[in-house]
Amino acid sequence: MRSRIRGARVVAALAVLLLVASSAGAARAEEPYPVRPVEIIVPFSAGGGTDLIARLLCDGLTRRLGQTFVALNRAGANTNLGTQVAVRARPDGYSLLMASIGLTANPALYRRLPFDPRTDLAPISLIANSSTVVVVNPSVPVHTIEELIAYLKARPGEVNYASYGVGSGPHLAAEQFQAATGTRLVHVPFSGGGQAAVAVLSNHVEMMFSGPLPVLAMIRSGTLRPIGVAAEQRLPLLPDVPTFKEHGIDYRSGTWFGLLAPAHTPEPVIATLHAATVETFKEPGVREKLVDQGAEIITNSPGEFRQFIAEESDRLTTIIRKASIHID
Repeated sequence: MRSRIRGARVVAALAVLLLVASSAGAARAEEPYPVRPVEIIVPFSAGGGTDLIARLLCDGLTRRLGQTFVALNRAGANTNLGTQVAVRARPDGYSLLMASIGLTANPALYRRLPFDPRTDLAPISLIANSSTVVVVNPSVPVHTIEELIAYLKARPGEVNYASYGVGSGPHLAAEQFQAATGTRLVHVPFSGGGQAAVAVLSNHVEMMFSGPLPVLAMIRSGTLRPIGVAAEQRLPLLPDVPTFKEHGIDYRSGTWFGLLAPAHTPEPVIATLHAATVETFKEPGVREKLVDQGAEIITNSPGEFRQFIAEESDRLTTIIRKASIHID
């Protein structure tokens, strides 16, 4: 009899504990977000396109969500360092990642990667795309897309192009260009967009596949000559520069930017961040700043962004394997 009473007391105590735990869990689930500052990890040095977009986003989210959002630069290992920091962070919405093309290229570039972008991160929104602009030093005797391709075909393996490094967006854009045009170029990697642009400017390297930002001032000053844009439509900043599509060449390339969180971040947090991100980039002032940098705003849903990451990973893997590019 006593054992039955003791057993009943144990069951009752467990029930109370479960009720308390359930209530605490419900309270946590209903806790408003955010209640403290949030970090957006930028896996690049300060000053580039990804950093600019992250800081515009931080300002917009701070104003909308009532807590401070701060961009934290964690450059290194071709964006893998900062990405790994985000992947390992607690999935509570207080550590986010501003990612770019490296997120979808690196799984094919590196034989061993300590994370899987498709499963270890929760997409929030694709934000923008910056189309590739092909520029040459003015000493190169070409002014049109047709002239450039003819010039390169007459000199296979003789013309150099600059990039931001092995496996960078410009490197992959150049590989895609060669496949689309039947040309063969020589890759000269640099450690950043500024150094690469200066190398073309000083004629140490003949050409470059770049986002608009690093080369825009040089194009406007006439020290670099734009030949074509790898986009669906001409860029508002460069209305006189034709697209490759206009000339019947299937070559579209660029660098995308998007916001993600660690996997298993609660859906209400993802929804809050997504809504505030979309609102931020609807602001005319924010849109104008991005257009001035040659970027096109493309906000979408978390599900659409997840699908984009899968398709972009497959596309870049094909390019990388065909070009036999490996970093380790």
